[in-house]
Order: sequence, then structure tokens, then C-alpha cells
Amino acid sequence: LNITPVPKWALITVAVAGAILLLLFLICIVKCCCSKKKPKKKERISLCAVSNSSTTNLVQPEMEDLEWEVEQKRRGKLQYSLEYNFRIQELKVGVKQAVELKAMDSGGTSDPYVIVYLTSDMRKRYETKVYRKTLNPIFNESFTFQVPQAEVSESTLVMQVYDFNRFAKHDIIGEVRLPLASVNLQHVIEQWSDLAVASKVEEEHLGEICFSLRYVPSTGKLTVLILEAKQLKRMDSNGLSDPFVKVHLILNRKKWKKKRTSVKKNTINPYFNEVFVFEVPFSQIQNVDVVISVWDHDKVTKNEPIGKLFLGCRATGNQLRHWSDMLSNPRRPLAQWHILQPPDVVDKALGLKSHLKLPLHSR
Repeated sequence: LNITPVPKWALITVAVAGAILLLLFLICIVKCCCSKKKPKKKERISLCAVSNSSTTNLVQPEMEDLEWEVEQKRRGKLQYSLEYNFRIQELKVGVKQAVELKAMDSGGTSDPYVIVYLTSDMRKRYETKVYRKTLNPIFNESFTFQVPQAEVSESTLVMQVYDFNRFAKHDIIGEVRLPLASVNLQHVIEQWSDLAVASKVEEEHLGEICFSLRYVPSTGKLTVLILEAKQLKRMDSNGLSDPFVKVHLILNRKKWKKKRTSVKKNTINPYFNEVFVFEVPFSQIQNVDVVISVWDHDKVTKNEPIGKLFLGCRATGNQLRHWSDMLSNPRRPLAQWHILQPPDVVDKALGLKSHLKLPLHSR
């Protein structure tokens, strides 16, 4: 300091000023650090207010899950009744009505009908009539099952609501499964149940068949065109079948006329496209049943039936609808797919009399 020509007071001033600048610099650093932390704290507090997609995914459930839950609630409700007669061991099931059914068609409606069966004997199943373009059908149909009292607790009543489709597979809207063991059958029961998703436990599938019907009243000609079948039951050891189709005409519950298609080898999806013409006077059309049966051909053993169905005024469900549509549209061919049913169930429903031939000749 003695050598430096600068006055002592100036040096002291410079030192003080440097100290002040250093202090200000340190204060700025501290403020910067604090200001960086504060937004993070605010962000944590206001996270729910942020509306971007990434944040929403963190705080909200998946929209697909919500849509799935809503979808389950939109299948509708079914009203039904149950009455068990202990004396004759008979269960009477009444299918009353349905409301707010799920719309299955593009027009916002459905063509519903109900299939009713018991798990203890799935071969016996009933169908209600089909109701066109409605989500609130009134069925008011009843069906009777012979159920021994000992088997009641082991049976489950299944009522499945389907959407009818003439040219494609019928879509299931929903079902009600009611274990009879959980029901007090000492009294008549009438109640509503929500339709649930159909169970994946399916009964034996025999296959489906598509054919066309045409009737001309003026000439009395009934034309049956067997088109094709699909997903037939596998009858042979190689996992296939050799199917052919029989067409029987029943008049007044007696066998009358019959014809058959050719045999299609090694297939469960045969294509026939074979036409048969029967002469049925208009005066007899109300008394005729048309039985369509699919068989598996076997050269060594007896031919085995795969499945059957019948149409006519005594039929029910889709078969009755197809027959009614044919009569309502004379001279117009109407094609439709049908689900094959167990042969013994169809035979019992037909209730054929003795096989006496009538003095009428097939052509």
C-alpha cells in the first residue's frame, strides 16, 4: 500500500463495492434456484386441472373399459314366469315380454325372438315367434317341460334372446340363466331379469342349412330349392361327413312324398343347388308339413341323421316365419338359413301317425 500511488480510501471503497457485488450475485443464484422449484410444486398441486391427453390417462380409467361396462347394461330386460306342478312333475315357463333391447340392425331396431331350454335336456328347445323391428316385444308364450322333481335342483333354465336375420347367422342379444335350485318353486314366480352376455358354453352344434321355398296357388306347385349347408356335425373318423338332404312332405301327420339330393363326399360345408317340385293343392297347403333332414351317407352301415327341422302351420319360430312369408308372397322364392335340430326332438314335435300311404302320387 505504501508503494501503490492510489490513496488508501479508494482501495477500501473498491473492496466494499466488490463485496456488495458478490453478495448480490449470491442472492440472485438463490432466487433462481427457488424460482425453479416453485413451478414444480404448483404443477403437483394443479395436476388435475391440466387437460392434456397424457395427464388424463394417468388420472382417468380407460374409455374402452367404461364403454364395455355400458355395453353390458344395454342388452335389455326380460320378463318371465315359472310354475312347477309337483303332482305331474311339469315345469311351465312363460316368456312375457322384453324391454329396451339392444339394437342389432342398422336401422336402430331388432327382430327379436326367444329360445328356451333346460341344461338337463338341451335337445328339447322351444322358440317364440319373431317380432319385426322392435326393441320392446310382447311375446306372451308359454312352454312346458317334463322335469322329474329329483332333477329340478340340477337344472338351469336358459332363455336366450336372438335377433332374427334371414340371410345370415342370427345374433344373440343376451340371455338369462336361472339355476332352478335357487328358486322357490312352491309358488308361481313372475319377475324381470337383466339380459347378460351369452355364455360360451354352447350345446352341440349340428349345423345350418339354407334353402328356398316357393308356392304358386294357381298351379298348386311347391318348389323346394336346397342350396347349401355349413358347419355340419362331423360324423366320420376323418373329421368330415358325406352329407345329403331328404325332403319329406307330411300330410295330416302322415308321410306323403319324399325326395333327396345327391351325396357330397368328405365335407361339412356341402353345396347342393338342387330343386324339387311337389304338387300340393291349395286346399291342402294348410295341412302340409315340409321336413328337411340332413344325413350322413355310409356304404357299410346305416345312414345316420345329422339334424332336422320342419316348416308348416304347426311349426314355431323361424320355421313358422319362413312358411308364413312364403304363403304371403306367392310365386316368389324366399331363401333363408335355418339351424338344424336333433332328429328325435323334431320327430316328437311332428307326432307322426302310422306310416300309411295315401292315394296320392308324388311327381
